[in-house]
Amino acid sequence: MNKSTKKWLFIKFSSLFLIPFMTWFIINLVSIFNNDYDSLVTFLSEQPSKILFSIFVFLSFFFYSLTISEIFEDYMSNEKIKNVANKFVYIFAILLSFGTIITIYNL
Repeated sequence: MNKSTKKWLFIKFSSLFLIPFMTWFIINLVSIFNNDYDSLVTFLSEQPSKILFSIFVFLSFFFYSLTISEIFEDYMSNEKIKNVANKFVYIFAILLSFGTIITIYNL
């Protein structure tokens, strides 16, 4: 299978998997929106919420990094700059997603 075909499939499947997690997140965000800080911490401290939010964050950054790198592929002509930009986006997505997950688990 071609590299670009794999990338296209990863983008499509990750967007498909993001739909239920985004729905879950929006429903819960609306329910805790007008509450205080303690209710937010309580919500994120519960085990199912931690797991679901961690998966949501990981999938979001995975989808983000794939789509941004696809934009780099389409609009950047210099291969060196394109490779550096792609690596920077991947490292940023990994660090930010793991940082968010670690912060959530330390609540």
